[in-house]
Amino acid sequence: MEASLLIVGVNHRTAAVAVRERLAYADEEIVPALARLRGAAPALREAALLSTCNRVEVVAVAAEPAQAAEEVIRFLSSDRDVEQASFAESIYRFDGREAVRHLFRVGASLDSMVVGEPQILGQLKIAYAQTAEAATIGPILHRAFHKAFSVAKRVRKSTMIGHGSVSVASAAVTLANQIFDTLADKTVMLMGAGKMAELCARQLKSLGIESLLITSRTFDRAVAIARELGGTAVPFDSYKPYLRIADIVIGSLAATKPVLLAGEFESVVRERRYRPVFLIDLGVPRNFDERLNALSNVYLYDIDDLGQVVDKSRGEREREAEKAEQIVELEVESFWRWMNGLDLVPAIRDIRTSMERLREQELARHRGWLLELAPEERERVELVTRGLVNKVLHRILAGLRRREDALPDGAYAEIARRLLCDDLSAELGDADDSIDDDDDAV
Repeated sequence: MEASLLIVGVNHRTAAVAVRERLAYADEEIVPALARLRGAAPALREAALLSTCNRVEVVAVAAEPAQAAEEVIRFLSSDRDVEQASFAESIYRFDGREAVRHLFRVGASLDSMVVGEPQILGQLKIAYAQTAEAATIGPILHRAFHKAFSVAKRVRKSTMIGHGSVSVASAAVTLANQIFDTLADKTVMLMGAGKMAELCARQLKSLGIESLLITSRTFDRAVAIARELGGTAVPFDSYKPYLRIADIVIGSLAATKPVLLAGEFESVVRERRYRPVFLIDLGVPRNFDERLNALSNVYLYDIDDLGQVVDKSRGEREREAEKAEQIVELEVESFWRWMNGLDLVPAIRDIRTSMERLREQELARHRGWLLELAPEERERVELVTRGLVNKVLHRILAGLRRREDALPDGAYAEIARRLLCDDLSAELGDADDSIDDDDDAV
């Protein structure tokens, strides 16, 4: 095979949030990063970058996967200014069939912290669009991503994996409900107005919270959510005074560094007269300084802590996940057959060209009596001979695709090309000589 699918990255299973946040990219950083990656990793033919709260992965196509993987790792280290040693034990690499399987499992939410959560498919579609914008996509990634989308759709349709599933946002709300006996008399401040923040707000509202404050750098978005849910929008540049009345603060901002710092928050704790405050940090990179947890009556949970909440509701979804895994395996085989067929394309093209030349040559040798036929009869002869060529090519292609893997990839295609094309070329040469002689005789 001339090229292979390659995935290099870290996720919530291999790396703590402290590692993931240092490698993470904001949405607006992805397209420029792909341009830099293309220059830094010449072994890559195509490349996509997926960065979410639970994973940072480069999905690529390369002829030499080992070399390309090393280039990707060096790029991540340099581009994020992170020593390779700090994430060397967390990095994983998949290539070939395993990379296909991993991509399909990610899209189907089988590799998520919350099995069955729907957000990852949307994030994968965004990554695909960013790759197209960066012009780092080619035919293999195009087909791989679209196949991943269809696999996810089939899994959703054929299993109950999404039934009763919880998102990271709903897990955060569940955790908040466990910390306090009731949320009815609590004030919640939501920092961020994106999709995850909106999910949090809706679920908190359903639990009957007394007051909902929403702040965001995009104030219009905060106003829209607050108006719909009966909350209060707070301008981002003046949210800090409101912290003293917030019992629960949920961070879901796209930030490169913490926005709530331990030193600044000490005064908030004092103003609250040390009443408990619950902080849930959904951001990657993290929104809240991890040293906040050391303050009196401050309880800080980050996205990795939510995994413990998710574990309690995993049983039913994992039973459905077994069915989903079977679907993924079938689709992996289907995609892999397509990948294996790529090395046949040049050979089939050469064989088709040679056979078409032979067909035309044979028709030319019999042009005398063909010219005596009616136009519709000559057209019928043309169709019959073209059909014969297509049937022979179909049998050749089917035979190559059914081959055993006793020889290296591409070997069977090259053997077929040499046998058929070389033999046909020799025969065409002889035929050309005979036609020239005939023409001279005439």
